[in-house]
Amino acid sequence: MNNTETHDCNCNNYEHNNNRYIYEISFALVIYITAFFVNNNSLKFIFFITAYIIAGADVLLCAIKNIKSGMVFDENFLMSIATIGAICVNQAPEAVMVMLLYKIGEYFQDNAVDKSRKSIAELMDLRPDYAHIEIDGTLKQVLPSDIKIGDIVVVKTGEKIPVDGIVIEGSSTIDTSALTGESALRTIKSGDEAISGCITSSGVLKIKVTKVFSDSTVSKILELVENASAKKAKAEKYITKFARYYTPIVVLGAVLLTAIPVIFYNGIFEIWFKRALTFLVISCPCAFVISVPLSFFAGIGAASKCGILIKGSNYIEQLSRPDTILFDKTGTLTKGNFKVSNIVCEEGITFLELLKYAAAAEYHSTHPIAISIKNACKEKIDEEKITNVEEYAGKGTQVFYYDDKILIGSSKLMDEHNIEHPQSNDFGTIIYVAKNDIYIGYILIRDEIKSNALETIQWLKSKKVKTVMLTGDVDNIGQAVGYKLGVDEIKTQMMPEDKVKILEYKILKNKNKKGFRKSVLFVGDGINDAPVLRQADVGIAMGGLGSDAAIEAADVVLMDDKIDKIPALINISRKTMTIVNQNISFALIIKILFLIAGAFGYMTLWGAVFADVGVTLLAVLNSLRILKTKLNHSL
Repeated sequence: MNNTETHDCNCNNYEHNNNRYIYEISFALVIYITAFFVNNNSLKFIFFITAYIIAGADVLLCAIKNIKSGMVFDENFLMSIATIGAICVNQAPEAVMVMLLYKIGEYFQDNAVDKSRKSIAELMDLRPDYAHIEIDGTLKQVLPSDIKIGDIVVVKTGEKIPVDGIVIEGSSTIDTSALTGESALRTIKSGDEAISGCITSSGVLKIKVTKVFSDSTVSKILELVENASAKKAKAEKYITKFARYYTPIVVLGAVLLTAIPVIFYNGIFEIWFKRALTFLVISCPCAFVISVPLSFFAGIGAASKCGILIKGSNYIEQLSRPDTILFDKTGTLTKGNFKVSNIVCEEGITFLELLKYAAAAEYHSTHPIAISIKNACKEKIDEEKITNVEEYAGKGTQVFYYDDKILIGSSKLMDEHNIEHPQSNDFGTIIYVAKNDIYIGYILIRDEIKSNALETIQWLKSKKVKTVMLTGDVDNIGQAVGYKLGVDEIKTQMMPEDKVKILEYKILKNKNKKGFRKSVLFVGDGINDAPVLRQADVGIAMGGLGSDAAIEAADVVLMDDKIDKIPALINISRKTMTIVNQNISFALIIKILFLIAGAFGYMTLWGAVFADVGVTLLAVLNSLRILKTKLNHSL
């Protein structure tokens, strides 16, 4: 079987054509059967050799190229030396059949591998082939890579949005399923953000480009998927290292299997040489080196079907054994759709004035809370009059607006500036506002818990996974949300550095446990929580459609922000690791049993082929079961 991990032979990287396989196998098989009806021994031998070359030319060529490049010991070498040796001891029929069965095995194996690649291939279809840009009122077809920021792109019904931008004209329903795994259509209109990779279902859009193709969402996702195989799991690294030492050892074992009985015990050379050839065929490590990487690849493919992007197979191992999951609150467990629910003003200040001061202070912020305040304010803010903007991370903002100093933020920020203010016990986020160092009121903002968040936490707890909620909110808000969800621990008033310390403590605590170390995961929005996402064993970003920061910072991205995909992610990872372990155990046991049987003469070359081709096919088919993992989020 082809193994690109242990060698770089070009032959093993060519795109197999199914028709070519069928033609070669059929032609070789006809010649092979015809040979049995030929009475002339010399002619019979020529027929067998012809069938052998048709069936095994690829294997022989690859073995020769690998020898020239210094990579001798691979399955092509083992198959070549075993079958050539069989011909030398007048076993040409068996040599031909070994190559034929090997070829048939490759045919079925490649079909199986194609199935595992299908979901990834569908994702790769996100890449647009062309784009239409408007120049002086006329449309010009260009490559997406040629589009510049500021260009006007026209997207017609049924076309892919080639790059990220803002809709300036038209409206359309778009299919985001390739990005999110969700079949529901979204509607976008003038002023909305257009994300590359989505397909328009109706209407024509004019989009002003905000990112070049290399920086667009679709490019980042494609790069993520293409590079996923670079981050190997420990099992994959072990198999690669195992194959490097295993093959030379079995070749030496085959030599000794022939030499020792013949030299020291007067054994018959032909008998022991044939056993050594059988030993070589059995020893091919195909089942290990193909099924293990394929299993991880299938796991990544199964996750991508429902809009979960995993950056490498090493993360699948960690996801399969979670001990603790830390959750950010806003935008992760809650919707992040903040709305102003109450305004409390001091005497002499109106609701409109308070909102106006708060909106001016938050004018340049993109935080969900800031957006809710700006949306509630109906008066126009004079941007030119906003000066000396100073942000206090996790606490609030200070600006000058029309020469008035406006301070807006948490109670802690007010205390730090020695501003007296009442303490509110309202449920929600309290935003205090001060003008010229005098408290003038507060704004109450409330968020909504995500649907299925409660079910997700309950599912995790049923699987003995500890849950922790980290939030920058004050204690009463954080406790209220955490209590509703039933999380095991609630940490409130957390600054970004505090979240990192909590994470490090959990990881250290896990390392000190006896036995196999489980993992500590963090789930956040991928923007404010980038430091924590990077330091967790696995950082899972509620990426949102087109969130660059999430794609960059996290190890796993949930493309549609749905918290209930975490159970599906864990299930896929666990099933993947179960199948990896099954394949390794099954292949190892069969190989050992057949090697012992072959060494003692209880196995023919035909049986040896089953030990190689058959076991590999069974392992590959077992790997493909991962793609059938139910994607109902298992709640």
